[in-house]
Amino acid sequence: MTKINQRFSAIEMSKDEFKKAGHQLVDAISDFMDTIYEKPVTTGETPNQIQKVLGNASLPVQGTKVSELISKTSDLLFDHSLLNGHPKFFGYITSSPAPIGALADLLAASINPNVGANILSPVATAIEKQTVKWLAEFIGVSPSCGGILVSGGNMANLTAFLAARTTKAPESLKENGLASLTAELVFYCSKATHTWVEKAAVLFGHGLNAIRWIPTDADNKMNIGVLSQTIEDDLKNGKKPFLVVGNAGDVSTGVVDNLNAIAAVCKVHDLWFHIDGAYGIPAAVIPQYKNLFKGIQEADSIALDPHKWLYAPLEAGCTLVKNPQHLIDTYSSHPVYYNFNHNIEEPTLNYYEYGLQNSRGFRALKVWLALQQVGKNGYIEMIGEDIALSQLLFEKAKKHSELEAITQNLSITTLRYVPANVQGKKWDESYLNTLNEKMLNELQQEGEVFLSNAVVAEKYCLRACIVNYRTSKQDIEESIDIIVKKGRTLHEKLKPK
Repeated sequence: MTKINQRFSAIEMSKDEFKKAGHQLVDAISDFMDTIYEKPVTTGETPNQIQKVLGNASLPVQGTKVSELISKTSDLLFDHSLLNGHPKFFGYITSSPAPIGALADLLAASINPNVGANILSPVATAIEKQTVKWLAEFIGVSPSCGGILVSGGNMANLTAFLAARTTKAPESLKENGLASLTAELVFYCSKATHTWVEKAAVLFGHGLNAIRWIPTDADNKMNIGVLSQTIEDDLKNGKKPFLVVGNAGDVSTGVVDNLNAIAAVCKVHDLWFHIDGAYGIPAAVIPQYKNLFKGIQEADSIALDPHKWLYAPLEAGCTLVKNPQHLIDTYSSHPVYYNFNHNIEEPTLNYYEYGLQNSRGFRALKVWLALQQVGKNGYIEMIGEDIALSQLLFEKAKKHSELEAITQNLSITTLRYVPANVQGKKWDESYLNTLNEKMLNELQQEGEVFLSNAVVAEKYCLRACIVNYRTSKQDIEESIDIIVKKGRTLHEKLKPK
């Protein structure tokens, strides 16, 4: 069919040009994925070195061929990135991205739906709704939960925080703000909780003093007795408790709080129960871990990140809420220039009413496709393998004369290097902390294995979080050798004379 009055634009590509460029890019990505095992996890280059590679050219005046741009940019990214898809990437909590997720992002960007309103994204809205339902089913809560896909753990938790505040605070809050409240709003979390709680306190006007940091017990779980007593004390002192946060896999050691006990405390005091499960809650899909997550059905909201343990490419977080009306009460607005609810006969789901964004990308597609490609049983197998590999790392560290295994929960192991005793010498704790910190810094730069850190009982530890479908037993065994070799080398340089 002949195109009539077609506008010529410099950014347009013909069908053949797009196919050629697409094949070029897919071929390059396929080669990259096939050889990622052979590459270093990172090149360890400094910002100045990266800038030198990138160059300091001015903004181009004339355009460049697409084929040339794709070739140069592919090489730039393949050769100068930290590869969190590498089988020896155990740092922080970013998973190896599923290949189908990369294809999904290409498809989503091609259609470019604005998943803020149903009229702007009819099928994308339906897919996101189904994805939320499937995620709820996946972790074992009611599929009638509502929810929204967001950028990651911070946003998933912050979205729930504001819903909790709207629901539990006096109705005057929306009109008159925090200054109008007669009682200070306070909330509770364990000392092992992620720093998003501090962001919430500061950015939403409460101040850091509104956080009640509850100590952890010997198992690093929130101390339920102290939680109850702190709430009672606040009530006696005229405060207004509104929220308790439980961890379903804390970021340092992977510990899951006693969620059932926290739920019971929340019920007694009519508090919003939120679970930060950004990392760990997908493990609830594994039958033998069901009891560990007992109580999640009682949560008013749950944060989880498909880009962590469901292997979605960044970005993909999710807020689940037992009663989705609480999200609408918090975020919905109806200015005259919105014409999104004209279908009176059929209720319309508009995701701008569920969160902070109006314009929203199609994050759900990569999660939705992966859930179908793998299926529940496939995830049970992969998540279970990640946990088993973490346990293997812990056991090998435990048996090694120069390693101290510290903690193992879910797929997170913490350990440290302790030089072999020389004639019964006991190394000073501050020296061991310094040694292990320097080890981590060098390991992260050298690219053989990428770990992060944790401080457990004042011990500076190397921390390995395995959310990586490429990792094998061989990678674990080789990582032990790499850690010990680095420890020995640095100890020879640093040991007290």
